[in-house]
Amino acid sequence: MGKVTGFLELERIREVAEPVPERLKHYREFVATLHPDEASKQGARCMDCGIPFCQTGCPVNNIIPDWNDLVYRQQWKVALTTLHSTNNFPEFTGRVCPAPCEAACTLNINNDPVGIKSIEHFIIDKGFDEGWVVPQPAAARTGKRVAVVGSGPAGMACAQQLARAGHDVVLFEKADRIGGLLRYGIPDFKLEKHLIDRRMAQMSAEGVEFRPNSHVGVDIPSAQLLAEFDAVALTGGAEQPRDLNVPGRDLAGVHFAMEFLPQQNQVVAGDRVDGQILASGKRVVVIGGGDTGSDCVGTSNRQGALSITQFELLPQPPAHENKALTWPNWPIKLRTSSSHEEGCDRDWAVTTKRFEGRDGRVEKLIAARTEWVRDADGRMKMTEVPGSEFEIPADLVLFAMGFTGPRSAMLEAFGVDRDVRTNVAANADDYRTSVPKVFAAGDMRRGQSLVVWAIREGRQCARSIDEFLMGSSELPR
Repeated sequence: MGKVTGFLELERIREVAEPVPERLKHYREFVATLHPDEASKQGARCMDCGIPFCQTGCPVNNIIPDWNDLVYRQQWKVALTTLHSTNNFPEFTGRVCPAPCEAACTLNINNDPVGIKSIEHFIIDKGFDEGWVVPQPAAARTGKRVAVVGSGPAGMACAQQLARAGHDVVLFEKADRIGGLLRYGIPDFKLEKHLIDRRMAQMSAEGVEFRPNSHVGVDIPSAQLLAEFDAVALTGGAEQPRDLNVPGRDLAGVHFAMEFLPQQNQVVAGDRVDGQILASGKRVVVIGGGDTGSDCVGTSNRQGALSITQFELLPQPPAHENKALTWPNWPIKLRTSSSHEEGCDRDWAVTTKRFEGRDGRVEKLIAARTEWVRDADGRMKMTEVPGSEFEIPADLVLFAMGFTGPRSAMLEAFGVDRDVRTNVAANADDYRTSVPKVFAAGDMRRGQSLVVWAIREGRQCARSIDEFLMGSSELPR
């Protein structure tokens, strides 16, 4: 695949980002797509490695060597068709996916991996620019009706696949706009929302009906959906944020990240948000070192925070992984996001003990150092380092420690069984729940995960529903 000697001759080409001082002035995307000749050279680096570990590293099993080769040969349209054969929304994953495919790239054993994510980004953007991305309505309708509840990437993928199979699909969303965490969780500077609107237009032309402001299980009885539809897919995501039950938790200025981030997305969309949580002029502390925490950092910087500190409970990971031990699996190593580059103090192995304030408002955070040691059973256990307690000023504290599972109102209304982690109990073979004709996919089923995993589950769930309704299915799994 690619140029036979390309991996020896060519270096990895990285996408160019707008300088920090400029991009902090706005909420638009700031990473430029590769130029065609750059994309071609990047595709040329793909090795004829025999076993494409990149495909198994990718949750949707993208046919990466094929479209790398097609991009190298500048067969852009065929590359787009190949990319779309496994991924409904490469414009999302090409922007926000952490690219486990690149970690699994054979070239990554002793060199920089192929820039797979940047090639994906290029292919889909060129496809839209050239007008090659068009609706694909079904040739015939089946007369079957399916309700998809939750319009994140799992719900959108599930709905699009079912519509292309000829079913009448209604996509329900409790928020005022379609997109789930794509819309109200990921900041616009990482994913502009017109990209969602563009896909919605395509899906609408394919027969998907969108119903925002529709809270199933609250405003719309579950019995109504079961009566009106031949199948129901629950794709509502994992929305219950992990809390921190320490003294001072109730002080003003202590918030979940998902109280803070959606408000800024609403403002960027043109909405008025009364009492918006703002970082402007404040000393911000972000608790949690993952992507959501990084998004809080980037948003706080754009709002004009006085200072930003990010704490992580776990020890600082190594700057470089031991590839001989980890490849082709996803490695634990230090990752510095574009938001971190914009300004942030990061600290690891820190536990929060309490918040203190005055007049009901937070003013400082009391923390301590931790260390991780193995107990008698060989499991890692966190202990506080004696005498390590310290304090840091804080006017705004944001919890970005992940999600514990889906919220329960809708699931209680349907009466589906839950697993030990409170997720909907359904396997990855048929995605069926304990309730007849009700299916589940995405974070609501597997727990919090990546956009690319949600797309995979939505696609596979759609196939299972199609097979349930028709006896067999030609949808890809």
